[in-house]
Amino acid sequence: MQGFALWAVGSDRPGMIAGLSGAVASVGGNLSDCSMTILSGQFAMVMIITGPDALDADGIERAVAPAVAALGLTVEVRAIELDRPPEARSVPHVVSVYGADRPGIVHAITAALARAGANVTDLETRVVGAPEAPVYTMMLEVSLPVDVVLDDLRAELEARAEELGVDVSIHAADSDVL
Repeated sequence: MQGFALWAVGSDRPGMIAGLSGAVASVGGNLSDCSMTILSGQFAMVMIITGPDALDADGIERAVAPAVAALGLTVEVRAIELDRPPEARSVPHVVSVYGADRPGIVHAITAALARAGANVTDLETRVVGAPEAPVYTMMLEVSLPVDVVLDDLRAELEARAEELGVDVSIHAADSDVL
């Protein structure tokens, strides 16, 4: 099944989601998956769109063009294949990182996870606290293969955290329903 990915970025202001989603709906597009955040005052959104067989990337771009112009957004639409092979059995976990801000934290932690075969399904980072003592926070949702030895992965993450001067934890994710 074909779908479309729409990426949108721009300076944050009210009405961005309403403008884009309304334009997509006007051409019969349905948001099957969507993620949006504000990063340092910048709006960032990714939509996965499905719709009628006649829907195409150019049609979606034409439909959102007035909203894009009015809201000062940069948008790209690309056709994507939605049919995916079934995922191997995996177990959802949450990884938390907290400590002094410095370069390389995201790389070190995600590289350790990748070596274990973990798939990062969501990642959020923030620098919080006073400017003279910034604290880096990172929260990752990951899918771990069922054969990963959690104690071994935890030891690897803790070794990377010690090198970086941060704290790390990993635990099974609670099964929340939206």
